[in-house]
Amino acid sequence: MTDLDAVEATAVEAVRAGGDYLREAFRGSDADAEYGPHDVESEADRESERRVLSVVREAFPDHRITAEESGEHAGDPNSPYRWVIDPLDGTNDFVAGLPTFGVCATVLEDEEPVVAAVEVPAVEDRYVARRGEGVRYNGDPVTAEGSGVATEAATVGWVIGHEVKREPQLMATAATLQDALSVTVKRVIESWSPTVHWGVFARGRIEGMVTYHADQEEQHAGELLAEEAGAHVHRFGPLYVATVDEGLHEELVDLTEPIG
Repeated sequence: MTDLDAVEATAVEAVRAGGDYLREAFRGSDADAEYGPHDVESEADRESERRVLSVVREAFPDHRITAEESGEHAGDPNSPYRWVIDPLDGTNDFVAGLPTFGVCATVLEDEEPVVAAVEVPAVEDRYVARRGEGVRYNGDPVTAEGSGVATEAATVGWVIGHEVKREPQLMATAATLQDALSVTVKRVIESWSPTVHWGVFARGRIEGMVTYHADQEEQHAGELLAEEAGAHVHRFGPLYVATVDEGLHEELVDLTEPIG
């Protein structure tokens, strides 16, 4: 069985490698992008991924990898480990000159997330979550437990996956969910960089995260961050709700579950 200390160290090294490149590219002029109807891709995505994959492959050549840009990379079919890589979470923000973008590596053991590392290069933040061992923010333990903020004063992150944007019926449901949240809490952040907001949530700086048909590249990491930070969590099919306290959790679940 693979040593999870080594897995965690490799995940941190991998996201740092991608993040170091993205920080320099962001400060420079390497922000050329290809704009599609539902997403943006840039050379920075591909270059960051090359660097992340190089670190992972060197350390664990037998592990399977799912990478956002290059897809599936074969490993030992008997290995219980699979890496899920998002080399640039928040490409829209990156090319727009906004510093809210990250690099994420999540390791699954038998398809359950056990380690997640998120690097936020522009502000040099790092989040690391490990199953049963909590969350660290820049090396220090953090929690998402109870802020005491009333529901009407709460800030909630809102995430939809690419699948939603391609399906009118799913998009209509997502719009209904977002509208319901908007009239219930103070502020809804429509996240273009979910792993960044999951990290902020894990240290209790925003009160909730709600996702609908979220993409696996970010959701695996987000759920591990939330659960290891002590958040209140609930899954209902493609809908996932995480909050910092029980009262807000009950309200958001009661609000969103009948819609989603």
